[in-house]
Amino acid sequence: MSKRVLIVDDAIFMRMKLKDILEKNGYEVVGEAQNGMEAVEKYQAEKPDIVTMDITMPEMDGVAALKAIKQIDPNAKVIMCSAMGQQTMVMEAIQSGALDFIVKPFDTDRVIQSLNKIFN
Repeated sequence: MSKRVLIVDDAIFMRMKLKDILEKNGYEVVGEAQNGMEAVEKYQAEKPDIVTMDITMPEMDGVAALKAIKQIDPNAKVIMCSAMGQQTMVMEAIQSGALDFIVKPFDTDRVIQSLNKIFN
C-alpha cells in the first residue's frame, strides 16, 4: 500500500517541516496546499491516501475544507493540525470526520504514530 500524503498549511515553514518528517519515514508527499480551497482542488486532482490539514487558514479554514473533502469522498482520511488553544475547532473537526489531530510544533514521533495508526 502506498502512503501518499497531501499537506495543507498556510505556513510554508510548517509544510516544509512536515514534508521532511514524512519523507524521512517512507511517506510520499503528492502535493501541498496553502488554504482550504486549494486543499479541496488538490485532493480531487491527486487522490491522496491521507491529508494533514491545518485548522486556521485564509480563504477556507481546515474544518470547512475537511467537510468539503468528506462530501467528495466520504472515506477520505484527514488528520487535523493545530496550535494549542483550538480545542473547539479540533472537536468540530473530529465530529466532522477527522481521524486524529496533531499539535504544533510538530513532534516527529507523534506525527508518524498518527499516520501509522491510520494506515494499519
